[in-house]
This record gives sequence, structure tokens and C-alpha cells, in this order.
Amino acid sequence: MRPRFLVLALALGLGCAHARAFDSSDRAAIVELLRAQQDAWNRGDLDAFLRAYDPGPALIFTSSGRVRRGYAETRARYQARYQSDPTAQMGRLDFKLLDLRALGADGAIVLGRWRLSATPQAGEGVFSLAFLRTPAGWRIVHDHTSLIAP
Repeated sequence: MRPRFLVLALALGLGCAHARAFDSSDRAAIVELLRAQQDAWNRGDLDAFLRAYDPGPALIFTSSGRVRRGYAETRARYQARYQSDPTAQMGRLDFKLLDLRALGADGAIVLGRWRLSATPQAGEGVFSLAFLRTPAGWRIVHDHTSLIAP
């Protein structure tokens, strides 16, 4: 009985020794992803902006009282709202990070403010983003964005 317990304890110990914890490099990676997203928007590159999102069907995006599911539906929403007129500019987007917290080793939640100016769709509001560590890096898997009423 004792050798089995020793093998089990050793296996558990080795498994835990390799577990990754959320650390300052993860925080920096998420902040950098948001900065890259803001920069992509400000140069009018919607595809680069959307790279922060999980590209699959599990993505959830909520805004204006609607729930959209999947990357394709999210992308279509952005295109319809911000690129329907080829001569229109997407405007200038600014993010302000209010809070970033780990949700275990492979998850995080970000609370922030957004402001869009220099476009007919100008406005400001708040967002909550759920991030998940994926093989491709940190990705947004749930976005809840709201507009502050004028």
C-alpha cells in the first residue's frame, strides 16, 4: 500500500510543479493585446482589431441589448456598423483600463471605459472582457459593451 501512495503523491507533486499561475507577464500580455487592438482600430484595420477575439463559434458579444454568438456574427456586426460606408472613417478609439483580475491561471476579466470620437458613431461607454489563455495566446471569449446614453 505504501509504494502506491508514494507513486501517487509523487505524480501529484510533479503535476502541480508544472502548473502555470497567472502572473505579471500575463497581465502585460493582456494590456498589450488591448493596446494593439486600439492601435488597429485607429488605423482603420478592422481585421487586426478583431484578432484579439477567439475566432471560433464560442465567442459571445453583447451590446445594445443583443447577444451575438461566434466570431463570424461579431465580425459582421462590426462591419455593418463601422464599415458599411467605404468612405467613412472608423474614428478614434481610446481605452481606459479600470481593473484587470485573474480568474485562475488561464482566465482574466478586464473592466474598462471606451471612447470613440471623430465618427458619426461617436460615443463612450464601459466594457467587460473575459479573456482565456489559448494555444495562440490570450483571446477575448466574452465581450459585454455598453453605451452611456447621451
